[in-house]
Amino acid sequence: MNRFGDMHCSIAQAVGVVAEPWTPLILRDLFLGLRRFDQLSEDLGISRNLLTQRLERLQAAGVVEKVAYQERPARHEYHLTEAGRDIVPALITLMAWGDRWATPPGGPPALLIHSCGRQFTPEVTCPHCGGAAGADTITMVGGPGAAQGPGTMVLAKPD
Repeated sequence: MNRFGDMHCSIAQAVGVVAEPWTPLILRDLFLGLRRFDQLSEDLGISRNLLTQRLERLQAAGVVEKVAYQERPARHEYHLTEAGRDIVPALITLMAWGDRWATPPGGPPALLIHSCGRQFTPEVTCPHCGGAAGADTITMVGGPGAAQGPGTMVLAKPD
C-alpha cells in the first residue's frame, strides 16, 4: 500500500491513487482520447516500464480499464472508468490553477469548451447557493467517518 494508505482522510486516499508523478498526465491524455500504450508513451515521453507501472496501479484502483481492441496479436486500449471520469473535474480545476499561477510562456496551452459551446474556466461553487467555494468561504468539520489517526488530527472526533 502507498504511504497515504494508513491515513483516514479522503484527500490522502485520493493522492495515493492519482498523484504519483506522471499519473495526472496519463489521466489527462486518456481523457483527451489517447488510449493506446504507444500513444501515451510517445506523447508523455515516459519510459515504457514506468508507464506500465502507472497503468497497472490505475487499473488496480479501478480508475482505468484495459480493453482489448485486437485479438491477434493481442492489443489493448486504456479507458477511464466511471471513477476515472469522475477525476476529470479535479484535473481541470488543477489546470485552471496552473493557468492562473504557473502559466507557460505564451499563455494557457489549452482552453475548455463546455457542451453549451462556451469557453469557461472551472470554478468550484456551492450547489445550494451558487456562491464560490474557496479557502475563504469553506469550513470543514468532521464527518461520520472521522477517526483518530495519522493525518486526521484536525477532524478527529474527541474520545
